[in-house]
Formats: sequence, structure tokens, C-alpha cells
Amino acid sequence: MPNLTKRDIVLQIYKEQEKCNNGEILQNDVKEIVQRTLDILSDSLAKGRNVELRNFGVLEVQVRKPRVGRNPTKPERDVVIPKRAIVKFKAGKELKAALKKLDLGMVENTKASRARK
Repeated sequence: MPNLTKRDIVLQIYKEQEKCNNGEILQNDVKEIVQRTLDILSDSLAKGRNVELRNFGVLEVQVRKPRVGRNPTKPERDVVIPKRAIVKFKAGKELKAALKKLDLGMVENTKASRARK
């Protein structure tokens, strides 16, 4: 099963609204709305704000402490990894319930076939 892309989202929204509204919204309009939504999410996270999407989950900004790592090509030298911000995702209750119903064998087979390529 291939990854879901922004284009896939735009096409799915466009096709669904086309059935309901006789195609009143153009595909480019849907693309612009999806892009604006993603821009708002990115801007909010970049400002340190968490993003809570009910029934889906929470995108949470966390600070990772500085630490010492190793360069695998030169293991004798320590590398300082600086403090940085990361985004963690916590799935909502409804998403967790949907994931419990997921066919795990299918997911494993998909990942294994992608790894072989």
C-alpha cells in the first residue's frame, strides 16, 4: 500500500465534494485549502504551539535535551548533539480504536516489500 500524499488528499476531497455539490469547487481550490491548512499547522508548530485535532490526535512540540553521540565512521570521536525542538504525535481515542482493527500482517508485508526495493 503506497504512502498517502498531499495530492491524494486533494483528489479524494475533490471527488467527494464533486458528488455532493455538482462540482462547485475546483480542484485547484481544494489544493489551496489543503495547503493553507498545512501552512497553518506548520506555522503554529514553528511558534511552539501544540496542535489538537479532535478525534485524530495531538501534534506536540517537545524540547530534546543536548546529548553526546557517536559518529559511526569515527567512533573514537564524540559528537555533541545540541538541544532542539521536535514534534511528537499522540493518537486520539478514535484513531487508536481504528488502529486496533488494522490488519497487522498487511502492514508488515507492505513494509517488507518496500525495504526490498
